[in-house]
Amino acid sequence: VQLQASGGGLVQAGGSLRLSCAAPRAITSVFNTYDMGWYRQAPGKQREMVATITTSRNTNYADSVKGRFTISRDNSRKTVALQMNSLQPDDTAVYYCNAKRDLTSSWGQGTLVTVSS
Repeated sequence: VQLQASGGGLVQAGGSLRLSCAAPRAITSVFNTYDMGWYRQAPGKQREMVATITTSRNTNYADSVKGRFTISRDNSRKTVALQMNSLQPDDTAVYYCNAKRDLTSSWGQGTLVTVSS
């Protein structure tokens, strides 16, 4: 299952970006049964959770992004989005979309976010 993430780019500190992730055709009919999430990996660091949203739309955020980032899902469009505001240079990373159900976990190819100071 290959998720398609998009929306990354170069932005100045204080700016905003919106990432989007589309579910592949293989899971579109059951997209609403997957917990979705965004993770990121900065150069030289381990991948970390940024935000998650469950099938019942419960959300969870990393402390570092609370109040700045918002995760949402659109089950009709089979997409999950991450609205990122007040971006800081420490937010620079490759952002990955994730889909989880039962014991399975699928990842996308990642989209690069670069925040300049």
